[in-house]
Amino acid sequence: MVKMVGLMFSLQGGENMNLKKLSLVLICAVLIVGCVKGGMATETASLEQFLSAPFPTHLVAAKNADQIAWTFLKQGELNVWTAAAPDFTPVNLTGFSRNEVFEIPTVRITDDGSLVIYVRGGNPNAKGWVTNPTSDPDGVEQAVWVIDVATKKTWKVALGNNPVLSPDGKWILLVKGNSIYKVSLEDPGSENKPAVPQQLFKAQGQNGSPQWSPDGRKIAFVSQREDHNFIGVYDLEKHSITWMAPGVDRDSNPRWSFDGKNVIFFRRPGAQFDEFPRFFEMPDAGIWTADAETGQGREIWRQAPDEEPKYHSIRELYVSANDRVLFTAEHDNWYHVFSLPFSGGTPVDLTPGQCFVETVDLSLDGKTLYFSCNLADIHGRHIWKVPTTGGKPVQLTKGATLGTYPAALSSGSHVAFLHATAKQPASVATVPAGGGETTIIAPKALPEDFPIDDLVEPQLVIVKAPDGLEIPCQLFLPKGIKPGEKRPAVVYTHGGPVRQMLLGWHYMGFYSDAYGINQYFAHTGYIVLSINYRSGIGYGRSFRNCQNCGFRGAAEYQDVVAGAKYLQSRPDVDPERIGKWGLSYGGVLTATGLARNSDIFKVGVDMAGVHDWSQMGRRFAKAPEEMLKVAREASAVADVHTWTSPVLFIHGDDDRNVDFAQTTDLVQKLREKGDVHIELLVYPDEPHVLLVYERRMEAYNATFDFIHKFLQKK
Repeated sequence: MVKMVGLMFSLQGGENMNLKKLSLVLICAVLIVGCVKGGMATETASLEQFLSAPFPTHLVAAKNADQIAWTFLKQGELNVWTAAAPDFTPVNLTGFSRNEVFEIPTVRITDDGSLVIYVRGGNPNAKGWVTNPTSDPDGVEQAVWVIDVATKKTWKVALGNNPVLSPDGKWILLVKGNSIYKVSLEDPGSENKPAVPQQLFKAQGQNGSPQWSPDGRKIAFVSQREDHNFIGVYDLEKHSITWMAPGVDRDSNPRWSFDGKNVIFFRRPGAQFDEFPRFFEMPDAGIWTADAETGQGREIWRQAPDEEPKYHSIRELYVSANDRVLFTAEHDNWYHVFSLPFSGGTPVDLTPGQCFVETVDLSLDGKTLYFSCNLADIHGRHIWKVPTTGGKPVQLTKGATLGTYPAALSSGSHVAFLHATAKQPASVATVPAGGGETTIIAPKALPEDFPIDDLVEPQLVIVKAPDGLEIPCQLFLPKGIKPGEKRPAVVYTHGGPVRQMLLGWHYMGFYSDAYGINQYFAHTGYIVLSINYRSGIGYGRSFRNCQNCGFRGAAEYQDVVAGAKYLQSRPDVDPERIGKWGLSYGGVLTATGLARNSDIFKVGVDMAGVHDWSQMGRRFAKAPEEMLKVAREASAVADVHTWTSPVLFIHGDDDRNVDFAQTTDLVQKLREKGDVHIELLVYPDEPHVLLVYERRMEAYNATFDFIHKFLQKK
């Protein structure tokens, strides 16, 4: 619009009156075309503006200082930031530009907050290749870097990922190959030469998951040996390894007791010759402790064989400073945190109720658990706290807000977390540990052209699937719909499938983008339905673990159809103009929709979807023929013969989540069919979610443009 106004003034400065009249006619025509799309609402903001707010990730807090660190991704610029008490002024520590394209998968901060450690470069694939989205001829490395917070001096420590900080903040542990290395964080001085990693020991198996003892003199680790795992303790002074109660099981998740005398860990059954891979859940675990000096161990807890309800999905293990052993599990349908004393006993449910606990943190003294869950609003998230010995949970954040990823400040006065609303994108914020007003730390202000007033507040809609299951959805209604007017509509499905879309800006990268894209669709006049189909998180184990989903029968697809039929039933929706889009599992359901129901979905954008479940590589290496048959019939390729709707495929060929061959195969089949309009956006060397900002915006704009091209009124 600004450009149009500037053009008008420049033309009006001419002397020829006829030219002025012609100019005015042309300008009006341009404005009409530019502002009205298919008879829909006026477009005043671009998709780039809707996605212009910086997105925070990797929020961490120092143990002995009220200081936090995180990353911000803003329009392609990915940087590490920090803020400290008392005023928590955000400081950009790295200053990278949009042209410097890489991933930062890990951020750490020393206990005193003096150093921030981060990993630059994505994780290597099975062949050792680090993601190289710009096709740099020199390749890309993954390395650990250190920033001195006071001086902003930065230096490279070593190649590697997932650094484990020593208690004194002077060393890190890295896993390279099958071995564990110790690396100094000391400032290399003017020579700026990376430190030389020291291999600690040689041992059979794949050795990893190292954990420093509280005094920094020993290291617990996992030695994976195919059909069984051992927990070992390496003594740095004695240069010796002691195995913790070795057996024929898969031991994992070593954690130190606060006094450093014992190691606590999970114990799961070892493998059998005829074992078939468990796709969705690991075998249930017992909790053991072993003496770090002698290796003698005992079981602290294991559920009784006949105990009901069962503890399922036992995953995370924590040991608090007050000697409580905490673990997460699904019990009585909900994913909760449980606590028991170091001596053992009956677990106490710290987070009771019909809620899903997603992220947690412990206070420095170990007496308080902070957690994000959906107890107050099953369709959202809030920050809570509860004593680790048990008690009534207290809700800290309230109202129509979303609170995730709590990070307890060392003083115990506040909790940092990621905050969002329907209109406020994810931000770094704090809330008093006793509850109270939320204070946004960063960003201090949204971009000037961020269209906050153009955002709509999505509405909760529940649709019922043919088998009776209720499916929660978010409905985005554009402003200015007139009585009797029928708008085009779009169905969006998230990835995962273990994800949940919310009634506000999401706390994960692509899903934040997806929320913004759905807002943009609504802004341009579309009615949007985002469907939380079965097998997603947030609604209990029975919803997440529904029968016959995915490769077992695609039962979740009926939820997508139910959502689309709900749209068709609305008086403000044109039932002949409904599109579909999504990434990853959302791409799965997009392709399935176009293959099975081109009569409903008139156009679709499939981003990196799976199209043939039976070709999921090693997952089906030992699968019986009948399972492979069911998997293929559950896939889009089984219904290519009924696919008629146009489709845009978007995929990076270095996708480590979904094999690029899934798109290659389906496109060939559709080409052979010959009557489907196909368009492609293929990005060499890009991963599952595109990293190069310009490409990501190109893909997102293409998603809108492609759907709009086929759904606008002619």
